Amino acid sequence: MYKPTAVVTGGAGFLGSHLCDKLLAEGYKVIAVDNLITGNTNNIAHLIGNENFSFVKHDITNYIYLPGRIDFILHFASPASPIDYLKLPIQTLKVGSLGTHKVLGLAKEKKARVLIASTSEVYGDPVVHPQTEDYWGNVNPIGPRGVYDEAKRFAEAITMAYHRYHGLDTRIVRIFNTYGPRMRLDDGRALPAFVGQALRGEDITVFGDGSQTRSFCYVSDLVDGIFKLLMSNEVDPVNIGNPSEITIKQFAEEVIKLTGTKSKIVYQELPVDDPKVRQPNIEKAKRILGWEPKVGRSEGLKTTIDYFKKVITA
Repeated sequence: MYKPTAVVTGGAGFLGSHLCDKLLAEGYKVIAVDNLITGNTNNIAHLIGNENFSFVKHDITNYIYLPGRIDFILHFASPASPIDYLKLPIQTLKVGSLGTHKVLGLAKEKKARVLIASTSEVYGDPVVHPQTEDYWGNVNPIGPRGVYDEAKRFAEAITMAYHRYHGLDTRIVRIFNTYGPRMRLDDGRALPAFVGQALRGEDITVFGDGSQTRSFCYVSDLVDGIFKLLMSNEVDPVNIGNPSEITIKQFAEEVIKLTGTKSKIVYQELPVDDPKVRQPNIEKAKRILGWEPKVGRSEGLKTTIDYFKKVITA
């Protein structure tokens, strides 16, 4: 019986590796492609030896050659945390532009359906709240965060161009803050930073006064939404995230409570262009995909904290 083949770029990353797990569980053959600039083979080590899984180390900003039939491509290659894309600004711009171009070219050659991972960062520091897919965003193209924001905005634009001009079968997911096992402790995002500091008994660093909001989605919910979008007929972007909004200060307090640490909250200057609010409107995902998140923040945080405890003591 034929097994459809899916390629996951960034397949050794946090989200990419979870997508590999999901696709394998759904009966697909999976090829993970990653240059390991931010990914880690530890995330896919449990898949080595699986006859339906293979790994290719490759920088997708260069020509991508993969022999044989390919049915689906999920493009998740990109530095995705502030600490990464501020440290790797050129690579971030290149993977969002040249890398996306190469992925779309591969999809065209193979006549494959391609799903592009975009981000809530395309909305920038939004003046529309919560954010709906028809909002065009408020982005500073020359600010330090612009390397990520504009890379993803370009990725969306070229994807729609390939869809309209070449008739390519495309999907675009706009991912909001996601968390869970396999995140890096040092990736600079609030959740791993807070949990790492709490578990080490350090003060928890909150930027600004902590009144800025975020909405955190557990990784299994996100992956379920992405898979549903991949299998749908929706071409325009779809928000996937958890609409449960919380201030960063409240979130830090939740982490302190759940870890039982005696850490105190300390405040530092807010980074340039840091969004003041972030909350997805997921009515489109509910209507078109029949999707909404199921894992509550407390439940997801406990699982994630347990994972980080093992990482710290390893």
